[in-house]
Amino acid sequence: MGPMTSSAGLDGWLVVDKPLGLTSNRVVELVRRRAGGKVGHAGTLDPLATGVLPIALGEATKTTAYAMTGRKRYRFRIRWGIARATDDREGEITGESPARPSREAIEAILRRFTGTILQRPPAYSAVKISGRRAYQLARTGQPPLPPERPVEIAELRLTAIPDRDHADCEALVGKGTYIRALARDLGASLGTLAHIAELRRLSVGRFTESQAIALDSIAERGHIATDCGFLLPIEAGLDDIPALVLTGGEAARLRSGQRVRPGEPGTLARLDRFEDSAVVGVWHDQALVALARIEDGCLCPIRVINR
Repeated sequence: MGPMTSSAGLDGWLVVDKPLGLTSNRVVELVRRRAGGKVGHAGTLDPLATGVLPIALGEATKTTAYAMTGRKRYRFRIRWGIARATDDREGEITGESPARPSREAIEAILRRFTGTILQRPPAYSAVKISGRRAYQLARTGQPPLPPERPVEIAELRLTAIPDRDHADCEALVGKGTYIRALARDLGASLGTLAHIAELRRLSVGRFTESQAIALDSIAERGHIATDCGFLLPIEAGLDDIPALVLTGGEAARLRSGQRVRPGEPGTLARLDRFEDSAVVGVWHDQALVALARIEDGCLCPIRVINR
């Protein structure tokens, strides 16, 4: 990518089609260097993976934790018969098996893995064990055994069998699900070994592959502007967050860090339909004002959007 004009002050989302070989943080660095201002991402992709990587600019960086709560869709290729330390093709080979599953066996096991299941994250992952990242411990030569945890696999289907060594699948999963671990566990349940050979993310929440742009496309334009055609609004990442409309007075109080208690004179918000501790997006004049948590019948600002 060549140099780009600084675009500091922009607020919103870029949906980048992450290329093979780059880390998610490297993509963030490239965008930050050329776009200026605050930049972050919603949902890490391994270097091996390609596809949808939502990049937050400016005030949108305050919402990344909430944009990451939506389901993610992946297309992936499993390699049967070989286990690797990282559960993908980049790790050292740790075992081999001559067993290869049939189509019927694969389709049957996929049904068993659909729903809420217990999954042990890969040894080389970002989960924390006793305060340290699992991959940091794994690099010491004593791979840790991260504890199992419940994850959601909403959809899981076989799409093709290109040859006896591989199977192509697609999955829609909840937060915290590792596709590498899914491939590993599918292999074990089928009496063989397995790892991920290819992985592409098709969507993150409401961000989809059809919105994704290549890094080279950003460079070719020379700069990012609000009318560039691919900068999405801050609100685009929060479609799954409940919305609440406020009066001008309520919005001003939230912006200044004050609590808002519905029912007081001049208030509009009603919290009857929300549970205590729920996070909501609060709006005024068709614009997002803040993300707030409901506590003791009050709206408490947790992220104020300044624009």
